[in-house]
This record gives sequence, C-alpha cells and structure tokens, in this order.
Amino acid sequence: MTDRELLEKILEKIGDMDSRINNIDSRVTSIDSRVTNIDSRVTSVEANMATKQELAEVKADVRSIKETVIKIENDHGQKLKALFDGYKLNSEKLERIESEVTKHEEIILRRIR
Repeated sequence: MTDRELLEKILEKIGDMDSRINNIDSRVTSIDSRVTNIDSRVTSVEANMATKQELAEVKADVRSIKETVIKIENDHGQKLKALFDGYKLNSEKLERIESEVTKHEEIILRRIR
C-alpha cells in the first residue's frame, strides 16, 4: 500500500468519524432542547404549585368557613324551633277558640228553636 492510499484511507476514516461526530452532536443538541423543554415545564409547574404558606392559609380559611356555617346552622335551628313552637301555640289557641265558637253556636241554635 502506498503512502497516498494510506492517506486516502485515513482521510476516509476521518470523514466517517466526522459524520459520526456530527450525528452525535445533532443528537446531543436534540437532547439538550428536550431537557430545556422539560426544564421550562417544571418551572411552569413550580409556578402553579401552592406553597406551604398558601396551603396553610387555605386551611385556615376553610376552618373559619366551617365555624361560620356551624354558627349559622345553630342560629337557624333555634329560630326554626321557635317558629314551630309559635305555630303549635297558635294551633292550640285556634282549637280552643273553635271549641268555644262551637259551644256558642249550639247555644244560639237551641235558643232559635
């Protein structure tokens, strides 16, 4: 093999290596862009995530709302009980009045006959 042939083979191998390196370089660039994309997604997710302090504030708000709802339920329960008691008293009073009216009707009907 002559020096020229040897140099041509070496140049051919270097050309193959150069194309392989370019291929590897393009793959690394692709991987780098994917990693950058993933990094931006993670940053976006982190921006949307609530912090511990925000979660604690939400829990405190929920606790406050629960206490308010319980208070309202108790107040309304007492008011409804008072309304039903008043209704019951009115019904009993109407029954007494009705029985008195019935007695008076009987007396009036007896006198008319």
